[in-house]
Amino acid sequence: MQEDFSAKVEQLLPEQIKIAKAGKLEEAIENLLALEKQTRQGEDYHSTTKLATNIIKLCFEAQDWKRLNDNLQLLAKRRGQLRTVVQDFVKEAMTYLDKIADQKIRMELLDTLRQITEGKIYVEIERARLTKILAKVKEDEGKIAEAADILQEIQVETFGQMDKVEKTDFILEQMRLCLAKKDYIRTQILSNKISRKMLNDKDFQDLKIRFFNYMVAYFAHDGKYLEICKCYQNIYDTPKIQENEAEWKRYLQLVVAFVCLAPFDNEQHDLANRINEDKKLSQIPEYKNLLTAFLTQELMRWPQLEKSYAGELNRHSFFSDVGSDGKNQFWIDLRKRVVEHNIRVIAAYYSRITYKRLSQLLDLPANDAEKFVSDLVVGKVIYAKMDRPTGIISFKKKKDPNEFLNEWSSNVADLLNLVENTCHLIARENMVHKIEA
Repeated sequence: MQEDFSAKVEQLLPEQIKIAKAGKLEEAIENLLALEKQTRQGEDYHSTTKLATNIIKLCFEAQDWKRLNDNLQLLAKRRGQLRTVVQDFVKEAMTYLDKIADQKIRMELLDTLRQITEGKIYVEIERARLTKILAKVKEDEGKIAEAADILQEIQVETFGQMDKVEKTDFILEQMRLCLAKKDYIRTQILSNKISRKMLNDKDFQDLKIRFFNYMVAYFAHDGKYLEICKCYQNIYDTPKIQENEAEWKRYLQLVVAFVCLAPFDNEQHDLANRINEDKKLSQIPEYKNLLTAFLTQELMRWPQLEKSYAGELNRHSFFSDVGSDGKNQFWIDLRKRVVEHNIRVIAAYYSRITYKRLSQLLDLPANDAEKFVSDLVVGKVIYAKMDRPTGIISFKKKKDPNEFLNEWSSNVADLLNLVENTCHLIARENMVHKIEA
C-alpha cells in the first residue's frame, strides 16, 4: 500500500449510499468510481475492494441490471486493477445469481461473470463454479449433451488452490453428465482423474459412494459383472454404509448377486470365497445359500433355483427391469452361469459322458449343451473333446506319447537314485558292524 484511503472511504461511502437510495444512482456511482481510481492507484486493496463491492451492490439493490453488468465489466477492465479486488467483487456478484428470479436477467449476469473470469488464473475457481451453474441450467432445459460439453471445458484437476472435496465433486458432476449423454469413453477417462486411495478418507465417504455408483453404471454398459461386484464391495466397506443396517444389507446382496453373475476364473473364484467368509452374510441367508451353491461342487437345477430366488433378486432394479424384448439380461446371464457351473462339476466327476445324459443333467437341448461346452473349452475353463458320430464327450485329456516317455524316463531315473542310495546305506552299515566286531 502506497497510501491509506480508509478514512476517506469511511467518510464518502455512507454519503454516496444515501444519494443512491434517494434515486441518484448514476451520480453516486460516478463519485465512487472516482475515489476507486485513487485507491487503485494507491494500491489500497481494502478500500478498493470496499468501493467495488458497494458499487455493484448498489446496482443490484436498485435492480438496474444493465448498469450492474456494465460496472462489473468496467471494474474488471480498469487499468492496474488488483487481482484480489476482482476476486472479491466477482464473489459478491455470484451471490446475486440465486436471488434473481427472472431467468433471462440471471443468464445475462452469469454470462458477464464468465466473460470476466475467462482466461484469468486468479479467478479460475470462480469460473469453474459459474460453469457448473450454467451446466445445471442447460440440464434443466433438457440439453444434456450441451451441459456435458460446457462442464468438460474446465480441467479442475489442474487447479492447485481448489479444495480436494470440491474438485472431486466437480469431476463427479462431469462423470454424471457424460453417463447421461452415454459418452462412456470420456466417463472412463474422467474416472482415472480421481484417486481411489483418497476416496477412503473419512471426509470423502459421500463422494466415494457417488463415484462407485457411477462406475457401476459404466461397467453395466459393458456387462463387466466382476467389476460391478468390486464397486459394490467398495461401497459396502464404507463406514457410513456399515453404520446403517438396511444399507449394508442391500449392498452386500448386490455384491453376492454380481459375483455370481461374473464368469468363472481364478479372480472370480477367489473373490467369491472371500465374500463367503464375511460373517454378516449369515444375516441374509438367501444370498448366503445362493453363493454357497455356486461354491459347492454339486449340480444346480435351474427351475428350482429360479423359483427359490426370483422373489428376492427381483427386489433389485437390475433383475426386475425388462428390455424392449420383454427379457432381462441379468436373468439370462445368471442362467448361463448356472449352466457353466454344472458343466464344470460334470467335467470334474465324469471322464466321458453321452450327449443325451449331459442334456438331462443340464436341463437343456443337446445343441445348446454342446454350445455351452464349446464356449468353456474356448475359454480354457475346461478340457473336452466331442465325438459327434458316437455322441460322446470326453473330459479326460489324453497324454502325448512324448509326455509318457518323458514321465517314464523320469521315474526310472528316480528309481535308480533310490537303489543307489540304498546300496550306499547297506555298505555303510556293514562297515560299522565289522569295526565293532
